[in-house]
Amino acid sequence: MKLVRRKQIGNITTKGKPASLLDRVYAMRGVDSQGELVMQLKNLHPISQLKGIAQATKLLANAINNQLQILIIGDFDADGATSTALAVRALAMIGHQQVDYLVPNRFEFGYGLSPEIVDEAAKFSPDLIITVDNGISSIKGVAHAKSKGYTVIITDHHLPARTLPTADAIVNPNQAGCDFPSKNLAGVGVIFYVMLALKSKLLKEQYFKSNNIPEPNLTELLDLVALGTVADVVPLDNNNRILVEQGLRRLRSGLACAGIVALFQVAKRNSQNAVSADLGFTCGPRLNAAGRLDDMSLGIECLLCNDPVTALDYATALDDLNIERRAIEDSMKAEALLLLDELDQNKLQGELPPVICLYKKNWHQGVIGILAARVRERYHRPTVIFAPADADDPKNTQIKGSARSIPSIHIRDVFDVVATENAGLLEKFGGHAMAAGLSLNESQLEIFDKAICKVVLAQANTETFQEVHYSDGRLEADDFNLRSADSLRFAAPWGQHFPPPVFDNKFTLVNKRLLKEKHLKLILRPCDKQRSGKAGLAEQKTIQAIAFNVDVDEWPEEGGEVHLLYKLEVNEFRGDCSVQLMIERVLIS
Repeated sequence: MKLVRRKQIGNITTKGKPASLLDRVYAMRGVDSQGELVMQLKNLHPISQLKGIAQATKLLANAINNQLQILIIGDFDADGATSTALAVRALAMIGHQQVDYLVPNRFEFGYGLSPEIVDEAAKFSPDLIITVDNGISSIKGVAHAKSKGYTVIITDHHLPARTLPTADAIVNPNQAGCDFPSKNLAGVGVIFYVMLALKSKLLKEQYFKSNNIPEPNLTELLDLVALGTVADVVPLDNNNRILVEQGLRRLRSGLACAGIVALFQVAKRNSQNAVSADLGFTCGPRLNAAGRLDDMSLGIECLLCNDPVTALDYATALDDLNIERRAIEDSMKAEALLLLDELDQNKLQGELPPVICLYKKNWHQGVIGILAARVRERYHRPTVIFAPADADDPKNTQIKGSARSIPSIHIRDVFDVVATENAGLLEKFGGHAMAAGLSLNESQLEIFDKAICKVVLAQANTETFQEVHYSDGRLEADDFNLRSADSLRFAAPWGQHFPPPVFDNKFTLVNKRLLKEKHLKLILRPCDKQRSGKAGLAEQKTIQAIAFNVDVDEWPEEGGEVHLLYKLEVNEFRGDCSVQLMIERVLIS
């Protein structure tokens, strides 16, 4: 493990005044001017730069003008759910009622617009199919849809393969020849842009005036955009930060859809103080639980619901599924750690393999992605967790894997190399740099394990497997206050590639109390020689802190000194707010 303190790479100026804590944090993230922090919709990248959007909106406008049946094909994660809900809501706001949606059940149909889903779609008699958050790899499915006479529009953000499906229009910022500056749009961001373009086209055609339909304000859907963007953990570049910030403002103002408000309620979170972390850790997991264990239609219906009482019923059902999901995950995690303990240490010469591949026949396909993330976090190795593709059919020998990677190992590209060097080994694969999925035959697992380890080793260097923790430096004694914590909390949508501020200091451990046998409630006193407006304040001030899922043996006895990596946060309890440190890691015991 290595601690790296971030250095200033931006140049925020404060007109001669000492740089504030927030200014320093921004400068460490490469922000050069206050203009980069203006989160206004007018600063979004132009819609016209998205390749394929003109053709997509032409086809959509034709479907609307001719009252054609539109079917949305979604995905079974939070990005897919918000994308689906946004598409349905936007088309309804535009005045088109001939809209249905269909989300593949991951256990029956797998991912994307497969030929089987096209056959299922026939029940809706669609004229036009729109995929959201999927479709870029659905070559066979699109061909099947075209053979049935359906028009197909693909809206996606996943990395395309060498061959694209023969859809009537494709909107994906990552396709070749697309000039859209941000390649980091989530699926919900892509469909939001498409709907904005559709509205603009219909305005020019006098559609709303001719049909006596009020001009819709599609920015009302930004709460969905914010949720899907954060939950999908896409990089929060400036364009995505604008989308997320605008969605958060709606949420804090009480203007979010009933479903999102209900998700906050069941999580006992205050939506009026919502930040991006709430979307990622409060709403996202509850939506994802539906797709992982049951049917994502439950999550979509929650997001489509306009009645607060009914929305709360949906959110409660999602919360129950999330509790069940956590229990399954905990059981699988314990089994995974036992498997790791059973690895042949002589064969591995006492070291972990470059890639951790684990499989058990009783593992649940719906939570293998989360388990892969947990194992990756613990061991800092690319991790692929497998489960049976169909646990109810013993004759089905296909297994599905979910991968999570580490910085410098692009896991989707690794799969591509494995597939190229081992023809026929992978049945299908896709994804991103840090997360991807694949399927293969169970009999090929050992071959895959050796093949992927070989590819990753060829790409690795001496620092690849060294876990690095970044810090924004030490806080001074005067910084441990509500004003500083609030300024950091609401300053910007923090997230992937625009990480929330994390600091490191040495503290005296005044008191520690174990909660639920795995969490620590702490009272700390800064012991660094820090600047302060009052003499001795650093030695006198005590601060509340909490550490989750701890290894108690890492912590010193009360009165001892400990070096901690932490976030400066606000603890809200029964309407009262206080400073609280969220401990990320013990650095020195």
